[in-house]
Amino acid sequence: MPRALAALHLLGYVCLAVSQCASPASEFRLDGDYLIGGIFKIHYAYAAEAPHRRPENRACSSQLFSPEDYQRFQVMRFSVEQINNSTELLPNVSVGYQIFDHCHNAENFPNVLDLISVNGSVSPWEEANKWMPPEVVAVSGPFTSTDALTMAPLFMMDLCPLISYGAASSILSGKAKYPSFMRTVFSNKEIITVIINIIQHFQWRWVAFLRSDESFGNNGLDLFVSGIQGTEICLAYTKGLQSNSNFTQIFQHIEQQNINVIIVFAPQLMAESLVGSAVRLKVRNKVWLAGDTWALSKKLRSLEGIDQIGTVIGISQNEKTIPGFSDFIHATRGRTDRPDRHRACNQVCNCSGLTAEQILAADPSFTYSVYSSVYAIAHALHGLLNCGAAGGCSRNVTVYPYTVLAALKKSNFTLLKERIRFDPNGDPLFGSYLLVHWNKSLGADPIGYYDLQKRVRFYINGSKIEWFTAAGVPTALCSEECSSGYVMKQDGIHQCCFTCELCPEGTYVNVTEDPYQCGTCNETQWSAAGSTACHQRRVEFVPFSDRWAILILFGAAVLMALILAVSVVFAAHYNTPVVRSSGGPMCFLILACLFLSSLSVSFYFGRPARSSCSLRFLPFVLFYTVCLSCFAVRSFQIVCIFKMASKFPNLQSYWGKYHAQWLLIAITGATQFFVIVIGFVLDPATPEADTSWSQQEIILKCALNFKGCVAPALLLSSLCALCFLFSYMGKDLPKNYNEAQAITFCLMLLTLTWVTFITIFLLYQGKHLQTLNALAVLSSLYSFLLWYFLPKCYIILFQPERNTPQYFQGLIQNYTKTISQ
Repeated sequence: MPRALAALHLLGYVCLAVSQCASPASEFRLDGDYLIGGIFKIHYAYAAEAPHRRPENRACSSQLFSPEDYQRFQVMRFSVEQINNSTELLPNVSVGYQIFDHCHNAENFPNVLDLISVNGSVSPWEEANKWMPPEVVAVSGPFTSTDALTMAPLFMMDLCPLISYGAASSILSGKAKYPSFMRTVFSNKEIITVIINIIQHFQWRWVAFLRSDESFGNNGLDLFVSGIQGTEICLAYTKGLQSNSNFTQIFQHIEQQNINVIIVFAPQLMAESLVGSAVRLKVRNKVWLAGDTWALSKKLRSLEGIDQIGTVIGISQNEKTIPGFSDFIHATRGRTDRPDRHRACNQVCNCSGLTAEQILAADPSFTYSVYSSVYAIAHALHGLLNCGAAGGCSRNVTVYPYTVLAALKKSNFTLLKERIRFDPNGDPLFGSYLLVHWNKSLGADPIGYYDLQKRVRFYINGSKIEWFTAAGVPTALCSEECSSGYVMKQDGIHQCCFTCELCPEGTYVNVTEDPYQCGTCNETQWSAAGSTACHQRRVEFVPFSDRWAILILFGAAVLMALILAVSVVFAAHYNTPVVRSSGGPMCFLILACLFLSSLSVSFYFGRPARSSCSLRFLPFVLFYTVCLSCFAVRSFQIVCIFKMASKFPNLQSYWGKYHAQWLLIAITGATQFFVIVIGFVLDPATPEADTSWSQQEIILKCALNFKGCVAPALLLSSLCALCFLFSYMGKDLPKNYNEAQAITFCLMLLTLTWVTFITIFLLYQGKHLQTLNALAVLSSLYSFLLWYFLPKCYIILFQPERNTPQYFQGLIQNYTKTISQ
């Protein structure tokens, strides 16, 4: 019931509209066995400013005439005539046409209804055996996406093929909503792909997209926004254009945002209006990307001042020369229209004044699309009628629009050396785009192509373009490219607008991977500020071949030789007063500890290992502890003999009876041994790669457990303090027994050495810290050998008179007299 009411309403609308139109016979109709519908926009009508008070049909003949569309209209007429004259395609079958001038998408529906009507009525198909097929089996057209989207639903209900030669909206590829829509031009998806490829080829980033504010332009914008996702292209400005748009304001916005590339995606008339305004407003030095609707516009190319607006790069249909069409136009211009009893609205052109030359001079864009659409319908009929099997076509086959649609989907024929096929969405698998450049002579020079059938789909030769700048390809950037070593920090909503920040030390920027973040070098690499790559660090340690290492090792060897020499001297003069007063056998223990401690110096050089790290610390700390405990005990023993014997007479006897000095030395050494072993077992010294000191070097050193080193260091410090204390107490003893001066001086050198080393340690962590550590150890050992043992050797060897019992007894007697007084 709703469909019936709708049909009645539509029929009433048709009758009312037809009664208002009285047109003479014209070129719009040709009788034949099968009719092909044609919808062309020979005239353009803008929307009425005031709303209608009653239904009315727009008479197109009084509207703005389009020579380009009239040329396409003639191409359809020529195609049908050529098919009828062919002996191979549809032999003994005549093809006619019913063509309408569709000048307005909302006010010319009687034309559409006439194409889908059967005996003057419109009713959706219900049962095949009760339904008479309409006169028109398929329709070529319409030209614009808006017209196609408006009228397509009426053809879809009966699956009448609607083959557009210009509607490019990708929405029409949806077969769920537009099952019988097909086209012989690429969809907007392909031309937007070409536009993006051009922008990327010339490395433009900051562009404007001006489009018509209707389905064609808005669909192009949606595809463009989707296509630039994940690229470096930014859409700086977009505007929907209408007939009353303020072009002055639009170009002001473009200038304010410093946009140099303008994409114009609009029908020809609107694009001509926009670009003409740019010429009048003296817009200069821009790159214009023209869609296929106006890429070959002769009207714009001949406009005075068009060469001042900048550089125009167009994407046009790669039109083929249709053989015989020129002759057809010249022949038909002399004919007189024959009377025709079939008359309908909008089948009047009033174009008799046009010459053949004027028609042929129009922009040829989309003429091949019309030609191929008519031939596709003809080949579909040829297959349905089983033509060619017996020299003719079968007359017993009833042709319905939906059967023509099924045959069209299987199209596979050659036309002008090109294979005509369609994909499942009804989009063409043939054709190509031609990239053109408007030269200074107002011509359109080919500079590239986009062809889905070729291995290299996109090609453009930029050297053929005459740019408006002498410097060559103009730039289109929101922000200038950052210098090497800088990263881009986005400024605002567009990723193309940014500030440049220098990458600090230890980082780098790789613009091909991520130009927005500074990458961090790993621990084995380094980089200076503003680097684009990391460099491997040099691995540094003190080898045995280092000159300082050689000098220190030589000093250690000399030390060991001196220790052995002193030991020989002391052994040879063991029973002399000097040796006995120096501690006798204790001297040899001290010399042995100094010798063993000196072995640790050699482990400070070479590549650090776990064993060498341990042997740097263990021998020196352990044997030096024994050495200091000997001096502490020796100092206490002398003080005890001379100063404490009278006050504590039993102390000396116990000290000698129980060998207290050796007991204390053993306890001190054992304590230090166990402290060191426990600390190193819990957290041993290990090799360490230090990357914090120098950005260009990796310093190999030993990482000591400072917690484990605290206890041994405290014990050594305590022994030093005791030595100082006992040395001070014995400062007034007999000269040959007074060791305070020598021990004090040795301890002062020891303290100065390690205070200096600790200061350097806090300020410097380079590879030669190991050298300084070895030097500090060697200095500690030399201090006791040089200032304690060598003076005694000098007395033994060069002053033997001071090494006699009588001399020592005289010193003791003098000391006793002094004390008694």
